[in-house]
Amino acid sequence: MESRFSDPKSGPPHQPGTTRHSRPPSHVGARALAAALALVPVAAHADSTLPAPPIAQDQSVEVFEASIPDLQEAMADGRVTAVQLVDAYLARISAYDQRGPALNSIVYLNPNARAQAAALDQERARSGARGPLHGIPIILKDNYDTADLPTSGGSIALAGMIPPDDAFQVRKLREAGAIILAKSNMHELAAGITTISSVGGQTRNPYDPSRNPGGSSGGTGAAIAASFAAIGWGSDTCGSIRIPASHHNLFGLRPTKGLSSIDGIIPLSHTQDVGGPLARTVTDLAIGLDATVGADPADPATRIMADRPPPRFVDGLDAEALKGARLGVLTMLFGEAVEDQEHARLVRAALDAMGDAGAEIVDIEIPGLDSILSGSSLIGLEFKWDLIDYLAATPAAQVSSLQDILDRGLYHVRLEGNFRRRAAPQERDTAAYNRAMVKRAAARDVVLATMDELSLDAIAYPTIRRRAARIGDRQRGSNCQLSAATGFPALSVPAGFTGAGLPTGLELLGRPLEDARLLALGFAYEQSVAPRRAPGRTPPLVGGRAPHPVDFVVAAVGGRASARVLFSWDVVTSALSYEVTVSGIPTAEILGTGLHRAQSEREGGVIHNLSRPVRQVASGVITLSTRDRDALLKGELYLRLYTMGSPSGGPRAPLRIP
Repeated sequence: MESRFSDPKSGPPHQPGTTRHSRPPSHVGARALAAALALVPVAAHADSTLPAPPIAQDQSVEVFEASIPDLQEAMADGRVTAVQLVDAYLARISAYDQRGPALNSIVYLNPNARAQAAALDQERARSGARGPLHGIPIILKDNYDTADLPTSGGSIALAGMIPPDDAFQVRKLREAGAIILAKSNMHELAAGITTISSVGGQTRNPYDPSRNPGGSSGGTGAAIAASFAAIGWGSDTCGSIRIPASHHNLFGLRPTKGLSSIDGIIPLSHTQDVGGPLARTVTDLAIGLDATVGADPADPATRIMADRPPPRFVDGLDAEALKGARLGVLTMLFGEAVEDQEHARLVRAALDAMGDAGAEIVDIEIPGLDSILSGSSLIGLEFKWDLIDYLAATPAAQVSSLQDILDRGLYHVRLEGNFRRRAAPQERDTAAYNRAMVKRAAARDVVLATMDELSLDAIAYPTIRRRAARIGDRQRGSNCQLSAATGFPALSVPAGFTGAGLPTGLELLGRPLEDARLLALGFAYEQSVAPRRAPGRTPPLVGGRAPHPVDFVVAAVGGRASARVLFSWDVVTSALSYEVTVSGIPTAEILGTGLHRAQSEREGGVIHNLSRPVRQVASGVITLSTRDRDALLKGELYLRLYTMGSPSGGPRAPLRIP
């Protein structure tokens, strides 16, 4: 069912920093949840920075995977209040951010969130909702200026810094009635794609906490995937919205450059920087974009919006948008390395699904594009100078430059080489800068000419060609530069899961200012295949807390011998505890007990030895990989006892979780 919302009304109940300080110019149709909102107890958040009185247990709401329209409907019907939503999301943060899978995605909680929610509840009672974001808790990446919360950009050099006013998009969100619940960790100063910082440390991927969450908006990506808020905001200089979207089975748009202001976002490269939301559904993404786009005198790039009405993203959603659409598959961005092929297959399968929904899919080439894109990035040429300008316009900053940060040792050691390279330029305007600008113009011309010649609605390719890397390893395979160099919009949509259970994404590059068309295509795909799958390590809370481990017993019996195993399965940490007791035969005849994973056409090999030869009793804890975790949940793991009498193993005893 499609929902429509009125335009936001003006005048938030709490809007700090309404006088903007002078900065240098910076060169509904919603898929319903599988289950309706369920009333369950929610515990008050345990963090002492946000005291919250307990709520009546019969008035709390489960927010796991809830969409903005779902939450808005529940508030309109009186089933839940904004205050209760704040508490429900804080309970999830308490359960999973520093405990359980320990995602480490949140760096600051808003101590005024409940008070702001209460004011919005009162306003709703008096005059109704301003629009679809009224009373909705959101998360901001920690490079968005907030006049009532610190903005550190992930740097210990800026920790505790309170900007003099809100960023443009933050002000628009407050005006729409959104509640800033928290600020998320990010790759320090947005200078990377694995999300590690001297303020927040390393953020982990909720689909596999041994993997990185992408970046630099990885904290936002992990938080939204784990349902820590309804929607979250990131920034994208080269992939920093799209890569976390791909790594977290989310939708993320890098908008047309200038569609919305970057004023008040700590800069990495003002020419390439954009800001925007990441969301679990296209409808939520559209609602977030509708609230934040538009011209801003403080950002010259937004002049493209001055004489045109802003796009209406929610109104433009169309479940039939793929019918008759032409999508050009840019084969050069699929990669040829062995490590690229898994994502290539998943993206091709997603494109086949788009074809089944009515799109025409054609392979394309853009001759010379590779050489044009090479050397078109401005990050290394603008970062040093843009940061100096931002810090000079921010009175609370205790440092003045990237070099100052380096000299004082105020950075994470993983960023040192990056920062030293980017602090090296001695001039703003260089021959390299001019060459990059020429290449960017050439990229825009050749891509648009190709789209015109082939009558393409969008160009398609993998968002990132390789799996989320293990924490500490380098992340490779990004396809971020095409959108960053052209300034054209690019939408990452979920494309499926690898054999290791990790998400991947398909990117659609559109024509300039046709962002709403991209969202319509993404919405039609979403309605056709329902690609969203929540991470298993952050399930719905039980009584306001993470679910307790589940105990169950498995017995493998072969002749006189038997192995009885008491298992305890923790869905949050993926830990499988066990106690094995072998009986019925002499100890000398025991060869061991093995845990196997079933194969479709043959016996599965041993994935864990639960006990060794000549031992009657054994115990331990296994942390299952994502693949083995999925196998457990599907009933594909089984137990076998090995003895002198049955050296090839006795009968299977499948593991069945109650």
